[in-house]
Amino acid sequence: MAATPSVSWNYLPKNYYQRSKIFSAGPCPIFSKPPHKENPRNTSLKAFRNAQISSPITAHGSQYKFLQPGTQRTRSNRIVSLKSAGSDSSITSNLLQTALGVVHLVVSLGIILATDKYLKQAFVAAAIKFPSALFGMFCIFTVLVILDVTIPAAAKGLENFFEPALLFIQRWLPLFYVPSLVVLPLAIQDIPAASGVKICFILVGGWLASLAVAGYTAIAVRKMVKTEMVPAEPMAKPSAFSTLEVAAWSVISVASFAAALKYPELLGTNARTCLPFLLGSTVLGYMVGTGLPSGLKKVFHPIICCALAADLAAFAFGYFSKSGLYPILGYYLTKVSSNPGAGDILMGFLGSVILSFAFSMFKQRKLVKRHAAEIFTSISIATLFSLYSTALLGRLVGLEPTLTISILPRCITVALALSIVSLFEGANSSLTAAAVVVTGLIGANFVQAVLDKLKFDDPIARGIATASSAHGLGTAALSAKEPEALPFCAIAYGLTGIFGSLVCSVPVVRQSLLAIVNC
Repeated sequence: MAATPSVSWNYLPKNYYQRSKIFSAGPCPIFSKPPHKENPRNTSLKAFRNAQISSPITAHGSQYKFLQPGTQRTRSNRIVSLKSAGSDSSITSNLLQTALGVVHLVVSLGIILATDKYLKQAFVAAAIKFPSALFGMFCIFTVLVILDVTIPAAAKGLENFFEPALLFIQRWLPLFYVPSLVVLPLAIQDIPAASGVKICFILVGGWLASLAVAGYTAIAVRKMVKTEMVPAEPMAKPSAFSTLEVAAWSVISVASFAAALKYPELLGTNARTCLPFLLGSTVLGYMVGTGLPSGLKKVFHPIICCALAADLAAFAFGYFSKSGLYPILGYYLTKVSSNPGAGDILMGFLGSVILSFAFSMFKQRKLVKRHAAEIFTSISIATLFSLYSTALLGRLVGLEPTLTISILPRCITVALALSIVSLFEGANSSLTAAAVVVTGLIGANFVQAVLDKLKFDDPIARGIATASSAHGLGTAALSAKEPEALPFCAIAYGLTGIFGSLVCSVPVVRQSLLAIVNC
């Protein structure tokens, strides 16, 4: 006799016994034939079939586990667990990459700042008046060129290593010019109003003349050499400011402002205590300024917004602390290394800007070589014209010799302009920095319209004319709308300052400039 299949009766359908009662209770409503008594074995088989259709069977043996009701839930839970583990791994990986990126930035930027500081100390100890950062720039550029000839991979690796630092400098570059504009009220408080008007006339007229000379020279040389343009090396752009950055600097500014009001010497001195909120307000003003609509930025440059934010913070603190505006501005830029202010921190990066020129020039070395005639001829003529025309204009309008000397390097970037005026006795370095920034602002606001008016259509002429007359601020304004001119702006921006520093380092040139100013 065949064995009865092993079935767990607990898994038979609940209505099985009810169906059994229905079929055994009386005659079938469809068939007239009375029901007969079924074999128990047949009943068991029918029950087995019905149970098999109605619900899953818990069979004996591990090979049937896939039939269990909880299988789908187990598989879903496993998938969710795997996704969760993958998400955690991705977050950990992103955090690790961010941490490594921060370390890379700190190390690369720290090396550049340390190099600049060491060179300054060495040049001061040796009583060398030549700009130390400029010497460092030449050294870095030479090393890169030698490595590129001998071990190209090493040159590329060195360039890639310092890329985060270079992007950091490029991102915050306008901020390094701001301190001189913030403390402008201190710089001009002893200057007569008539002299101030003369200075403004020289800055505006001199900028326009320098731009025209550089542009026309570049066009004339271009017509002679007839060198065709080739695509320039792409230049990386720094990231935009995030909402989180704005919020963080806002918290720093407000909290440190309140702490400085309550505890004026919390960090040892007034300048150190005021440093966090003055620095925070400067950075915050720059972030807000860069986010303004493009139409508004034409007349209200981010640098102006930045300087106004710092001045308003200084005014508010002076009002609530009853100390006045001028003492707080004095805390902003102390020019004392042992007791620095917010402005001293920002201007401490100016040397690193000069060192970064080496990497910019190396990156565009093929472009410099190809258009060397246009670039070097235009820059040398424009720089000499700027220096001597400023001296001559100052003499013609009757500006005081010390003020004229202070604004001589008006078309040269701040870092090198300060080095140039240090070669002359009696110059006002604060006025020098302010004159350079004002010249840059004039160029940033009007350079594109003037270039169009003068019909400078060539990107080389537009880039060289802009950078040699309005340095970094003009470069940033033009390159934002005309990226094809950016490489030439970057080259001319650095080379104008380099050539101006080299020329003014020659005693004969300095004496000739002084002769024009004082005659």
